[in-house]
Amino acid sequence: MKVIICGAGQVGWQIARHLSRENNDVTVVDKDETLIRRISEALDVSGIAGFASYPDVLEEAGAKDADMIIAATFADEVNMVTCQVAHSMFGIPRKIARLRAQSYLDAIYSDLYRQDHMPIDVVISPEREVARAAMRRMEIPAAFDTERFLDGEADMLGISIAEDCPVINTPLRQLTELFSTLKAVVVGVQRKARMFVPETGDQLFPGDQIYIITAHSDVPRTLEIFGKTRKKGERAIVIGGGNVGLDVAQKLESGERRVRVKLVERDRDVAERAADALERTIVLHGDGLDMELLEEANIENTDALLAVTDDDKTNLLSCARAKAMGCPLVIALVNDPSLANLMAPLGIDAYINPRTTTVSSILRHIRHGRIRAVYSVGDAEAEVIEAQVMGTSVLAGKTIRDVDWPEGAKVGMVMKNGGLHVPRGDTKLEEGDILIVFALAADVPRVEHLFQVSPEFF
Repeated sequence: MKVIICGAGQVGWQIARHLSRENNDVTVVDKDETLIRRISEALDVSGIAGFASYPDVLEEAGAKDADMIIAATFADEVNMVTCQVAHSMFGIPRKIARLRAQSYLDAIYSDLYRQDHMPIDVVISPEREVARAAMRRMEIPAAFDTERFLDGEADMLGISIAEDCPVINTPLRQLTELFSTLKAVVVGVQRKARMFVPETGDQLFPGDQIYIITAHSDVPRTLEIFGKTRKKGERAIVIGGGNVGLDVAQKLESGERRVRVKLVERDRDVAERAADALERTIVLHGDGLDMELLEEANIENTDALLAVTDDDKTNLLSCARAKAMGCPLVIALVNDPSLANLMAPLGIDAYINPRTTTVSSILRHIRHGRIRAVYSVGDAEAEVIEAQVMGTSVLAGKTIRDVDWPEGAKVGMVMKNGGLHVPRGDTKLEEGDILIVFALAADVPRVEHLFQVSPEFF
């Protein structure tokens, strides 16, 4: 597949890394020559320095025979015009744009993206993706990472194994025997900076970060087995009143649980706009690092604090301070993945990486075969893939043990005729079955190939 990626920032870089690793023909366009030189040297991609919306630049990038264009520059208008030029001048069949401005995302203006108007096939909003990720963390505070699959029937949980975990030093096969009715599978383990897919004889140790696929109805029981509690918060403080903070506050105050929210924003104009847009949320003008302000917001009696400003250091320090002041759950928005190692020393329970959420959204729309959902794990070290078995794929009619799975892949759950099943070696895969597969990054292409069918599905 020939793909043009416009924008060599964090999102563009990760998408280019994913696609080039899978032997796609990738060209990256960015106006910054330094970024282009860096990405061309680091990845197996072509680089073009220039403005992505210029027809001559797109033509140089190979737009005449490109299969897809992903417009992920920092400017919404550039991304929109790039898709328009790609459609009108070159007939590129698949166009994905990253848009930030809320006005462009309003449902009442969705007709704007029709083929005869502004032809964009898929619109990705980083802010909305981050807000959704924040809400998922709030729903399951004991997990450092979560994602929903199978139309809400299954969850992926990232859990840190503590010293008091009841099942440490226990082979995974014994867990299956002890909890035979539990629909949960440990599919990945991060141990001392190494990610791997565990065997049935492997044990879990304190300090491990594990990834579990579980039925949504079994989430409370799964958390309990691994030594975690599931307490639902009733009071929350949001630090940052920008697009992300505002979206999070709106979702919290209008959700089923109607969480009582206080929002802290240091820019007076932004705070006033947030106050006008929110109904039940108390908006405080001030700095989220101010201890007196946190005390005024009653931090010691707050169930959760979410720091979602556009500054990583502010988010980390706000969370560390809130934790020290007695807040049981703190969640930080962190753009720089290299800062993830600071989470544990600072006592931060979970973090959200906008790049990961955006990359996962884009990957969902560019995979081959019957790929229904994709979620990028860690620093793009692995992917959780939801895919459907087609009648003409190599999986149909085989048992799981008879499939030539790569070493770094594991099936976490199977949905048959609407029912969830824990995968066994003798589980027969049939047309229409939907699988959740955890795969290390190097093995994603082989997993994807197993689900591929005839060219009309590409």
